[in-house]
Amino acid sequence: KFYGAVLIRYRREDFSEMEHYGGVSPAWPFSYEEFEPWYSRAEQLFRVRGALGEDPTEPFHSIPYAFGPVPDEPPIARARAELKGLGLHPASLPLGVDIDAWLRDGKTGWDAFPNTGTGKVDAQSGPLTAALADRNIRLETGAHVEYLEASSDATTIAAVHYRQDGTLKKVTPKLVVLSAGAVNSAAILLRSPSPSGKGLANRSDQVGRNFMNHNSSAMLAIDPRRRNTSVYQKTLMLNDYYLSDGKGGKPLGNVQLLGKIDGHILRANVKLAPKFALDFMAGHAVDWYL
Repeated sequence: KFYGAVLIRYRREDFSEMEHYGGVSPAWPFSYEEFEPWYSRAEQLFRVRGALGEDPTEPFHSIPYAFGPVPDEPPIARARAELKGLGLHPASLPLGVDIDAWLRDGKTGWDAFPNTGTGKVDAQSGPLTAALADRNIRLETGAHVEYLEASSDATTIAAVHYRQDGTLKKVTPKLVVLSAGAVNSAAILLRSPSPSGKGLANRSDQVGRNFMNHNSSAMLAIDPRRRNTSVYQKTLMLNDYYLSDGKGGKPLGNVQLLGKIDGHILRANVKLAPKFALDFMAGHAVDWYL
């Protein structure tokens, strides 16, 4: 569980066609308004902490956040104030983090931190735990889906074939939801039998292709006069340049804090630099994800 627990809604404009420096992002087949109730439901399931009214790009919320934002640590509160002083609109990151539970387990940041506890609210500790409270729902563990079997008219999934404890089994539900992540969902479709031999839902031959990754970088803002004593740091974002460059030009993207960088992390990328210098840099930096 490495994820940084940031749960930002796409902006309303993201659902329309938008021109970026890298090309045109096509319009979605539905609008933000159609999607909005499901955002609200997901935020409830993931117990998202956040604040409305800080970010001018924030779209309409039919239900406010159930919990207030994770508080800024003092160095970050100072950075927020300085950004506001520049006329920008720093806003609290919406986070699926139970900050009290997280800090009880250790004084460390959660961003990219491997953890199997409940401090970060993910699909297991949030929606799955809530679902298993229903006596009509059972979780089959140790089960590996081998393939999906299509109906005779190839319009629905008739059965799920899976292996459990060395035995091949199958279930024939009325509805099948394939939600195994970008890699494994594609792998299951590709190894499922189909008339074309290319896997299910793959007439385009594009299943398993075109994977995307973050188009991003990291930046350390270093001030040798100020020590950053933050433990988790990651509570702030800036979207002033998300929908345009601030001057009517093309979008530049989101800016948000990273989890706190330390000398060991820097050492992995700058192996020949002396450790004391890296520790000093990390200890006097505010770390940004661009």
